[in-house]
Amino acid sequence: MTTRWLSPAEQRAWRSYVSASSLLEDTIDRRLQAEAGMPHLYYSILAMLSEAPDRRLRMTELAEILKITRSRLTYAVTRLENDGAVQREGCPTDKRGHVAVLTDEGMALLERTAPGHVETVRAAIFDHLTPEQVGQLEEICESIARAIQGENSGACREDLPWRRRSSTS
Repeated sequence: MTTRWLSPAEQRAWRSYVSASSLLEDTIDRRLQAEAGMPHLYYSILAMLSEAPDRRLRMTELAEILKITRSRLTYAVTRLENDGAVQREGCPTDKRGHVAVLTDEGMALLERTAPGHVETVRAAIFDHLTPEQVGQLEEICESIARAIQGENSGACREDLPWRRRSSTS
């Protein structure tokens, strides 16, 4: 099989993406650590739960939304549970499943932290883009996500993070 090397334009785009995504994640993490003592992932868990009906989501669904492994989610939810921001309950429809629930304390933490998070995201990304570029960014990211998830092929990809079996299970 012959390697399809990146063209110079593709190489520049790839390196720009890697640089921007690394800087963005670091910027968001530093702000959230300074303001709330939590990494971006923990904030994302709180935000997703706050938008869910009754502020609760099944753990497998939450892992899929966040595009992370179930074991990584379990670790993060355990930490948030220890801090009183989230609690875990048994799933009423599946004895093996669990539901993550955003507590009132977790909601208050999210409400205190959200303005700084939005300010950071706006300053790092959206203040530098035209409305047309915002639409293009969304389209590009959705296209990449669909391709990686195999949505166009109709296949159920078992190698996606939220479907992986933990090596310790």
